[in-house]
Amino acid sequence: MQNSNISDARGVHSPTLKSNRLKSTRIGSGIVHDYWSDLFAAKDSGKKVVWYNGTYIPPFFQAHDVAWVHGEAWSAYLAARHVEGDAQSAGESRGYDRELCSYARTHIGQALMDKKDLQDGKIDPESPRGMAISQLPMPDMIVNAYPYCSSGQQWDEMIYRLFDKRVPIFHVNVPMLWGGRKDAQYLAGSEMDDKVAYVSRQLRAMTEFLSENTGRKYDWDRLSEVMSYIKKSAELRLEAMDLCTATPSPASFFDWIVTIAHVNFMPGTQRLVDFFEVLKAEIAQRVADGEGAVPDEKYRFFFDGMMNWNKVGWLAEKFAANNACVVAGRYTHMSFWQEPQAVNLADPVPGMAHNYLACPNNSGAPYMIGEIDRLCDKFKIDGMVMHVSRTCRGMTNSQHLIVDSARKHGRAALFFEGDVADESFYKDELLNTRLEAMIESLDSRRAMVA
Repeated sequence: MQNSNISDARGVHSPTLKSNRLKSTRIGSGIVHDYWSDLFAAKDSGKKVVWYNGTYIPPFFQAHDVAWVHGEAWSAYLAARHVEGDAQSAGESRGYDRELCSYARTHIGQALMDKKDLQDGKIDPESPRGMAISQLPMPDMIVNAYPYCSSGQQWDEMIYRLFDKRVPIFHVNVPMLWGGRKDAQYLAGSEMDDKVAYVSRQLRAMTEFLSENTGRKYDWDRLSEVMSYIKKSAELRLEAMDLCTATPSPASFFDWIVTIAHVNFMPGTQRLVDFFEVLKAEIAQRVADGEGAVPDEKYRFFFDGMMNWNKVGWLAEKFAANNACVVAGRYTHMSFWQEPQAVNLADPVPGMAHNYLACPNNSGAPYMIGEIDRLCDKFKIDGMVMHVSRTCRGMTNSQHLIVDSARKHGRAALFFEGDVADESFYKDELLNTRLEAMIESLDSRRAMVA
C-alpha cells in the first residue's frame, strides 16, 4: 500500500492523489447546485413542497410544478459536507437507535428536530449546520415510494407523526419480485407484468393526490415531456457505461456515483440531456486515447453496497493509489432508469413502474446475483469490494451469497464496514489491510498462471 501524504480540510490524511476523474462531472455539479438553490427558494416563489423517500418519482412532481425534497439525498448532502454528526446525535437523543438507517436518522434529527433549536437561538444560523437547517423548506405533502426497505417506509411515517399528522401523506407500494412463477425471468414474466400494473395504478392515484392538494389538474402531457428528457439521459448514461468495458476503463464507479443525483432526483430538462452527452463524449475520447480513470490500471473491481458519502473522494484515491479501478457497482449499474426502453412516452406510467421495480433489492436473490455475475463478466472484474453499510441491511443482507457466487467465477473478494451517512462506522485500517491482502492474492494467482 502506498503512503498517505495529502490531508483534507479536517487534517485527516488521505491517499496520494492519483485518480483521473472525469472533467465533465463539474458540469453536473452545477445542475445539482441549482437544484438545491431552487429548492431552498421554493416557498418564496409560491411553490408547494413534497417530501418523499424511495424510488425516482420526481418526474411526477416536476410535471405538476411542485418542489421536492428527497430524504436520502438531503442526508447525503449533509454527510458529504461533514455536517451530519450533530443531526445524528439529535436523532439518538430522541430515541432513534444508532443502528437505524443513518439516512433516516440524519434527516429526522437535523432537518426536523433541530429546527426548534434554530428558532430558539441555540444554533448559529450562519454556521454550516444552521444554514443547512434553515434553508430546507418544510413539507406541504409527503409521498413514500420505498422499494423493499421497511425502514424507509417507517421513516415517512415518523415524519408524518413529527408534523402531528397534519401533513397529507400518500404511500406507493413497490413490491418484491420473488420470481416464483414458472415463466419468471429477470424483470420479465407474468409476475412482473402483474406488478407493473399494480404499481401503475398507484402512481395514477398519486397524481390525484397531488391534484387534490394543489387544486390543479394534473398535466399528463407535461409528464411525457419531462420523461422524454429522462429517457434520453438514461440512454446516454447506459451507453457511456458500456464504453467502460475498455481497458483501461475510462471512468470509474466513483465517477458514476457523483452522477447518481442526475438520474435519481434532478429535474428532467434539456440541460440534463446535454450533461450526459458531454459526459459520454469525454468517455469516448478517453477510450480513443487509451486514457484510464486509473492511470496504471492493474486490477478491476466491482463495488457492492451503498456509497459512503463521507468518503467518496477518499475511497477513489485509495483504490487508484493501488492501481485498482473500481469499474462498476450494484448501486450505480443496477438502479436508476436502467430500463429506459420500457418507457413509452405516449403513456409513460407503465414504463416508469417497470423501472421502479428494477431496483436490485426488489428481485429474488438468484436473479439479482445472476445480473451481478453478468455485469462482472461484462466489465472483466477481478475482485469484489463489499461495503457492509452498517445501517443499511437492505443492501447488505445478500452480500455473502453474492460473494459465494463471485468466488465460483474465480473472483476475489473483501468485506469492509462503513455506512452511508455515519462516518463513525468506517475503519480505514481495516480496509487498508483487506485491500492489501486481496491485491496480494490476485498477484499470486497471476504469477501461477504466468
